[in-house]
Amino acid sequence: MLLRFPIRILLRGLFSLCCLIPVWAAASPDSDPMRPHPLTVFLQEAERRFDVRITCKRFNPDTVQVNWGAFRIRPYSLDETLDNLLRPADLVWSRRTTPGGEIRITVQPYEYYRRTPADGERLLQWLSALSPDSASWERRRECLLTEAREALALEPFLRGVVDDPDVRLGREVRHDGYTTRNYALETLPGLYVCGTIYAPLAKGPHPLIVSPSGHWEGGRYRADQQLRMATFARMGAVAVDMDIFGWGDSERQVGREAHTRPYAMQLQALWSKIVTDWVVASRRDIDMTRLAATGGSGGATHALLLALLDGRFAVLAPVVHLVSHFDGGCPCESGRPVTLAGGGSCTPELLAAAMAPRPTLVVSDGGDWTSTCPTLEYPFLRRIWGFYGMESAVRNVHFADERHDYGENKRRAVYAFFAETLGLDLSQADESRVELLSETALQSFGEELPAGALRSREELERIIEKLK
Repeated sequence: MLLRFPIRILLRGLFSLCCLIPVWAAASPDSDPMRPHPLTVFLQEAERRFDVRITCKRFNPDTVQVNWGAFRIRPYSLDETLDNLLRPADLVWSRRTTPGGEIRITVQPYEYYRRTPADGERLLQWLSALSPDSASWERRRECLLTEAREALALEPFLRGVVDDPDVRLGREVRHDGYTTRNYALETLPGLYVCGTIYAPLAKGPHPLIVSPSGHWEGGRYRADQQLRMATFARMGAVAVDMDIFGWGDSERQVGREAHTRPYAMQLQALWSKIVTDWVVASRRDIDMTRLAATGGSGGATHALLLALLDGRFAVLAPVVHLVSHFDGGCPCESGRPVTLAGGGSCTPELLAAAMAPRPTLVVSDGGDWTSTCPTLEYPFLRRIWGFYGMESAVRNVHFADERHDYGENKRRAVYAFFAETLGLDLSQADESRVELLSETALQSFGEELPAGALRSREELERIIEKLK
């Protein structure tokens, strides 16, 4: 029996079949939509259907297999399509629209320390509701300080600090208006923190400015770090910096890889605290009412951690880092869950817990994640400082056309702020009179490490294991 089909029905069926082919046929010669296929196939289909451009970062979509991918596509919703395809693989996406109106989607692995500005806005709204008045804020503040310190879990490391540490001081070198002197201070047995003390020529008492170094290549040896530290000294402060754990002289002891371990955050915080205590105890020219800290990028995180650990700091100036939607991608900044304090927090709220209502300057720019600071994080901080009637004590200097650095304009903003709040002489903030030193001249160790110094990450980890 011959069956006859109207030609329009036959064409309609062929058209429906063709619409399905791009979803899965390119990935498999057997053209079976029930089999797993690479994520690439379905992202390309999403681009075609929704007229968007999709870019993958930090992973290869060809290596991610998706089950039932064709059935995860929602023809009426790009958002639901992306969620269905990506969430099972622990991938996330974000959207932006170009000035020309093109929609661009970025797909990347989930990062516990990185969120979107929209996430940050919702978090700050939630945090504001938790502290609607000064009394509720004070209760939350105590909770944040307690739980952040517990999350950092520094107590075993503090117990392991050497009682009678080996201290090695280099020769004091005189410059135009200041001196430099390198130091190596033993912390855990055989583990040294190294840095340079920049001091004024005049007699004290002087403010103390502690400056953990950021992640920019060159560490504390780089030019902008030297310019900043020497200028602080010329202005009348004792300024001390230190290596990032696993960088500089520290790299010679434990290797760069040690910096990527979760304990890097604890050791870096330990170093900031120990160096502060050592400088205060060993010098007679420090005014204890004028302790300050500053740092850029990861150095800002560690300036914050220092203030969380040590309530003596009167002034803080974190530069290009602390926002509600990014905790810092390095284990030395996010290796411990301090932002989970209080049931969920963020670095701006922890900054308020550590410093409000004391003078605090937040420096931001338009070329990194701190671009949201003027409209998102800064109003949140002003609200908390307002509980004390001190809104003017927290400030934001924003450089919309600049990028992620501790550059000249940012340094000058900090110089002016420290001159005002620490009583420094702003007229001496002349960077042209700073002598830039070579890396060799700033190193605390010579060709040989001290006898008894650690010489490998494995040696350090054996010590840490015993501290637990």
